[in-house]
Amino acid sequence: MALRAAIRKGIQGGISQQSRAYGAEAATTTSFPDYVLRAPSTDITTTPNGLRVASETVAGAETATVGVWIDAGSRYETAQNNGAAHFLEHMAFKGTAKRTQQQLEVEIENMGGHLNAYTSREQTVYFAKVFKQDVGKAVEILSDILLKSKLDEGAIERERDVILREMAEVNKQQEELVLDHLHATAFQGTGLGRTILGPEENIKSLSKADLSDYIHTHYTAPRMVIAGAGAIDHADLCSMATEHFGSLPTAPKNGVEVAMDPAVFTGSDIRVKFDSDNTAHIALAFEGASWTSEYAFPLMLMQNMLGSYDRASGFGKNVASKMCQEVAEHELAHSISTFNTCYKDTGLFGIYATAPDNKLDDLMWYVMGNLVRMAHNPSDEEVERAKINLKATMLMGLDGNSNVTEDIGRQLLTYGRRMTAAEIFSRIDAITVDDIKATAAKVVNDQDHALAAVGGIHELPDYNWIRRHSYYLRY
Repeated sequence: MALRAAIRKGIQGGISQQSRAYGAEAATTTSFPDYVLRAPSTDITTTPNGLRVASETVAGAETATVGVWIDAGSRYETAQNNGAAHFLEHMAFKGTAKRTQQQLEVEIENMGGHLNAYTSREQTVYFAKVFKQDVGKAVEILSDILLKSKLDEGAIERERDVILREMAEVNKQQEELVLDHLHATAFQGTGLGRTILGPEENIKSLSKADLSDYIHTHYTAPRMVIAGAGAIDHADLCSMATEHFGSLPTAPKNGVEVAMDPAVFTGSDIRVKFDSDNTAHIALAFEGASWTSEYAFPLMLMQNMLGSYDRASGFGKNVASKMCQEVAEHELAHSISTFNTCYKDTGLFGIYATAPDNKLDDLMWYVMGNLVRMAHNPSDEEVERAKINLKATMLMGLDGNSNVTEDIGRQLLTYGRRMTAAEIFSRIDAITVDDIKATAAKVVNDQDHALAAVGGIHELPDYNWIRRHSYYLRY
């Protein structure tokens, strides 16, 4: 395409040199608010066995959040043991060699604490919220449930029904269902295409040996981060980590590191049609960027520029985003939002919409037009507004010890370090309109897409129609 050649020539291969000088130069030429420059530091220590300990101390805090972030999720499973990471999340709270399930629950309640866990496609997380005097107990409990879980055969059998009921509930949530379908078609045949809960047959057949093998393969010190925020002393946290997690192996039991299954994006779609349903749930996505890609921050800005809209909100057609204005004015959707999901080596960037079944043709026309417009004529005003929104969103996302702990754990697993607010602001400020054009040209313009749709979708245009509208025709 002429567009692609022109952008390459004008911007020298994608993102301008100004954007690549994200840190030092931008920071010296930009003045930041005092609350950004005075943000608490993150202390990071690596123990002898390779375990990373990171914390942010909040002066005057009376509570703390501490957790373990593990570089293992459904992506690291095989077709045979898909669902093991999530199954282990359930089994962790069912008793250890030291505590029964009841004793564990009573001990947490007596502390006034909160113990929880979640599994994603690339990470597994266990965390606790406690008073500052109970941080030591929380770290010990986390090590106990992670490293010494009994994996009782009877509990495993009972938990199968619990997980199957959870699956039934998840499948009732249309957005969760559609996004699972989106991953399944976009990354078909790879680890990212598998669901977190796993297929029903695996839930019914996973054994104690399967769960133990998963622990011995993935729960190694270099793949774990102990993160904390709030009323935490870093030196004390390091001592606790060494005491309770010092026995973690540095390599898998069989000595063979499991290679990450590379993600391969496939342009495709999956459509589940219900003629009796008058509402459609649609997810349209292009291959996005990894966490460490030079396109990651421009895509975050594009997400803000395209925006989101909900008919139930008070903004209506006065919302800032041009795409959302058009959707609101023509009443094309009940809600629409832009998503930007990053993984280690790829990502998904796209639109999720809930719309009436008889408005889908017009909806896709306006959606594709606004996506492609990002490669041609995004305005300076849009970019500057998106920068302010993105900064505000990132800062508001750090309100509370739990959010800070989450940020520390995630960044150490994805970046290997934690970026300061000043560095993040520098990276955002360095992005220009030309960078947005180049990013949209790479991600959206004349690119294959993946689509998942469920419900009344008889009017939804076919794959080739959407593909043809991923670029402008110029005569």
